[in-house]
Amino acid sequence: MRLLKVATCNLNQWAMDFEGNLKNIKESIIRSKEAGAVIRLGPELEITGYGCEDHFLELDTVTHAWECLKDILLGDWTDGIFCSIGMPVIKESERYNCQVLCFNRKIIMIRPKMWLANDGNYRELRWFTAWKHREQLFDFQLPNEISEALQQKSVPFGYGYIQFLDTAVAAEVCEELFTPIPTHAELALNGVEVFMNASGSHHQLRKLDLRLRAIIGATHTRGGVYMYSNHQGCDGGRLYYDGCSCVVVNGEVVAQGSQFSLKDVEVVVAQVDLDAVASLRGSISSFQEQASCKTRVSSVAAPYNLCQSFTLKMSLSSPLKIMYHSPEEEIAFGPGCWLWDYLRRSGASGFLLPLSGGADSSSVAAIVGCMCQLVVKEIGNGDEQVKADAIRIGHYTDGQYPTDSKEFAKRIFYTIYMSTENSSEATRMLAKTLADEIGSWHLDVCIDGVVSALLSLFQTLTGKRPRYKVDGGSNIENLGLQNIQARIRMVLAFMLASLLPWVHNKPGFYLVLGSSNVDEGLRGYLTKYDCSSADINPIGSISKQDLRTFLRWAAIHLGYSSLTEIEAAPPTAELEPIRSNYSQLDEVDMGMTYEELSVYGRLRKVFRCGPVSMFKNLCYRWGARLTPTEIADKVKHFFKYYSINRHKMTVLTPSYHAESYSPEDNRFDLRQFLYNTRWPYQFSRIDQLVRELDGDKIAFKESGDHEHLGGGMGVVAAGSGDPKAGL
Repeated sequence: MRLLKVATCNLNQWAMDFEGNLKNIKESIIRSKEAGAVIRLGPELEITGYGCEDHFLELDTVTHAWECLKDILLGDWTDGIFCSIGMPVIKESERYNCQVLCFNRKIIMIRPKMWLANDGNYRELRWFTAWKHREQLFDFQLPNEISEALQQKSVPFGYGYIQFLDTAVAAEVCEELFTPIPTHAELALNGVEVFMNASGSHHQLRKLDLRLRAIIGATHTRGGVYMYSNHQGCDGGRLYYDGCSCVVVNGEVVAQGSQFSLKDVEVVVAQVDLDAVASLRGSISSFQEQASCKTRVSSVAAPYNLCQSFTLKMSLSSPLKIMYHSPEEEIAFGPGCWLWDYLRRSGASGFLLPLSGGADSSSVAAIVGCMCQLVVKEIGNGDEQVKADAIRIGHYTDGQYPTDSKEFAKRIFYTIYMSTENSSEATRMLAKTLADEIGSWHLDVCIDGVVSALLSLFQTLTGKRPRYKVDGGSNIENLGLQNIQARIRMVLAFMLASLLPWVHNKPGFYLVLGSSNVDEGLRGYLTKYDCSSADINPIGSISKQDLRTFLRWAAIHLGYSSLTEIEAAPPTAELEPIRSNYSQLDEVDMGMTYEELSVYGRLRKVFRCGPVSMFKNLCYRWGARLTPTEIADKVKHFFKYYSINRHKMTVLTPSYHAESYSPEDNRFDLRQFLYNTRWPYQFSRIDQLVRELDGDKIAFKESGDHEHLGGGMGVVAAGSGDPKAGL
């Protein structure tokens, strides 16, 4: 037997925080060595943090990374343990995303990333160059300061692997795992038995299974030990890196780290038998045949043994049942952990949330409540860093610290119900009940006086006073009156966030939380600069359908029973007067259902459909119950309002990324914000198709063929959205 103990890490790094990042790296190496591991893998770009973005263009960033690496190598951190450490490296005039492979205070090899992530939220080609030379390793001259300190002038640089005396080990960096022809396939044929994937993979609802299937598939048919390391936490942007570092042997998970955690450092250790890898490969005829005519990959000789021989003191890691969170748990824990990182790193003293009693703002409140529960739980588990952060943020004295989530929420969470004459008593009571269940400091204020003052000022300026539509006013007047309420709420929220701590003798400021969801952003069913405008938004990329499911889950599992009633209420903005013959409803205002809106969103973004392609897809999906003309009208209606309101995405509050069809304008969904909202060419093509389809139906009827034209391609899923702050 060749027994090998390996360690991979979840690290909560912070972009450009070199001191904190270095501390976490060292701590992970210490824990790996204490566990007896001889290989330690950290996440991609762990020294700098993955989310540095244009800071990668600064020479200082690369220089500081080398300084941190030198600090590690001059100490005893790498004595007896092979470490893969991620950082940017400049070779000649090109900047590369690299894994620096170190052992016994020396750099053995530098492995640059060959396939860069450059879609969705990723823009690596903006900062890095992909390594394109597969044929050989090059000689890399170390920076003078590093060379003198390590007494090492140069190292091999490029695509290759490390050949130890008893096994072969190679690095594979993040995106390379997911390419059509992954590097691990070729490396396996060259005898590599241990693969180390350093990753920077963010959370997205229901995404983990795709990642794990790729990791499992890497060794399922070709054998091997696959180590995966990832960032975990908010490193300064919209993304939450969801950890789940793991070790897979011959297609079976034998060690798995947490997906959501408040820990800064988590080390996952596995004990494996490399002879099991050799045995599997030897039993697969096709592997043997392909290995016999493989393309040679360069290697670096390392005259060391990593493995132990047979001993009962070292038990093998057994296959595990993979841990998956439900989507409801992902909504609770992902944004909850993201909020905690943002809070503790921003210098703020807490959060303030405009709480309307509706589904969206109540979801945000529940997520903050979940965050408080996670903090108290982690303190109870002995996490000193979480405890220290909670004491500082909650301003505890005399050795006190949080032991009850409701008491902690009272210290760090304000909720405020801002009513007008259009607000109902039902939502007022639901907001108060939920606030009591969570423990927030709750305020209830009527803003009619402020609204009236603004209308009086407007009347003085113009001689006119607008009326609601139900009272005989025009659409313009109706929208204007709704928008006044929504924008006043935004101004009041920010004023209270800055002054309430002063009123209660608390230092610092509070962060204002937004509560618009992905669907209302897509449709533009919100007021620009209303109370959905905030510092950060934990649900801005989550659909209404998922939020409603989350509310039902949270009512039971988080203990906030009022969420059941909140979820059951019909979505309404409560910005127009309630009359005996009229009650404002979101879906009526939008001219589409939330389910339809989510379908449009997925077709537009995930399946890359323009108006004509969307119409064709929906003819298959809805053709059994709607005519082509009706489908065409729906598609036109969506694209009309999507394009009219696209400008609102340019000022959307920074939101937690969680959904594949997010319309977020900053980096995920890059499109213009000035459209020809009539879409004349596209809509005329749809009209032409409608005429052709209507003609086909007439022909079918005349021929006696009454089969359905529709079918259902099964390409989209349902979802929705709930604006509470206007149009």
